[in-house]
Amino acid sequence: MSEPLAAVGTWRPVMEAAGHRCQCSGQCGNEHAKTDGRCPREHDGYTSKHGHRVRLMAAPADPLTPPVKAVTLPPGELRAWCPECHTAAARRARVAIPVDDAPGLFDL
Repeated sequence: MSEPLAAVGTWRPVMEAAGHRCQCSGQCGNEHAKTDGRCPREHDGYTSKHGHRVRLMAAPADPLTPPVKAVTLPPGELRAWCPECHTAAARRARVAIPVDDAPGLFDL
């Protein structure tokens, strides 16, 4: 099984706790209904017959955690994410951030 070049001491416990499977349970917008509510992608598996190889990453459960803070988190506060779920979850979380009620430039 492949491993990252750096931070293996952090990555390995996260993957072992996750069973080397993405831990997304719908935060990406996909309910993963066919796989009991959890993403089916496994580390070093393939997305489909002609798809690409999946490389899971250890990242915070909250995809909007700033990188400066994320690198300081212990393995117990990280989750296994496939790149597709992590990107989609971060996009959804950014959209869900409420916009302040400041008047626009042309609002009178």
